[in-house]
Amino acid sequence: MENVQDKYRKVLVESLVLDDDVAVEAQVREILDKHFDENNNVDVWKQCFHSIDLTTLNSTDTVQSVTRFVQRVNDFETDYPQLPNVAAICTYPNFAMVVSGTLEVSEVGTAVVAGSFPSSQTFVEVKTAETALAVADGATEVDIVFNLGLYYDEQYEELADEIAEIKHACRDARLKVILETGALKKAADIKNAAILSMWSGADFIKTSTGKVYPGATLEAAYVMCQCIKEYHKKTGRKVGFKVSGGVSTTDDAVRYYTLVKEILGDEWLTNEWFRIGTSRAANVILSSILGKETKHF
Repeated sequence: MENVQDKYRKVLVESLVLDDDVAVEAQVREILDKHFDENNNVDVWKQCFHSIDLTTLNSTDTVQSVTRFVQRVNDFETDYPQLPNVAAICTYPNFAMVVSGTLEVSEVGTAVVAGSFPSSQTFVEVKTAETALAVADGATEVDIVFNLGLYYDEQYEELADEIAEIKHACRDARLKVILETGALKKAADIKNAAILSMWSGADFIKTSTGKVYPGATLEAAYVMCQCIKEYHKKTGRKVGFKVSGGVSTTDDAVRYYTLVKEILGDEWLTNEWFRIGTSRAANVILSSILGKETKHF
């Protein structure tokens, strides 16, 4: 009888996703050289804006500041009726009720970071409780951090069980697993983390917390998108991709959009499957769309 731990090792070994760092870098360069310019236009900028998880994750956040933050998203509908709104508002879990209670735009989600963000270093019972409390307060999306400690100890079964337990605590909310690619660094480790997360029930895989380690890289995004493509081919289940940490310009957003388009196809180019986590880039991309400097958020 197959050992459960061996099952996960088998899945990792069987993956054919490219994980040589030099080769990955070359593939990214080739895709962007061929396709960046054709995607650098106002329609793509609008889609990138529509894919934003507008984020405030500050130690100084308060009920009043988060309420004002949400109100700017509400006001966007009136101020810019010709443009699509952001995809979601992302806060710490204790503000889920503030966001869900203040938000007046039905198509914008209430996202939270949970599970002892950004370290993921606490008891699994704490992680599931925090997740469940946030969902009870109105969170429709939950972003957690991949347990790097369990990964480096090769405790794959325990790692997968933890993600699955948190997924169960999400109920109907979507679960995004943050790989923290700036800590993993190597393409091979990023690939492994992506595969383990998806096989454990992640609805999205996300690059970074943007807190302690370096943020997203195009190379990490390439590997993750290839893993999503392979997983979808094997299982028929779609998993979303979210880039976060370091997306600060319109060009940055278009580069990630281009990788998603060329690897996963147009099917993934909606905010149901593609997200950009940022606190900075919303005004920058909005300014590109409008052709003038704009500071709405």
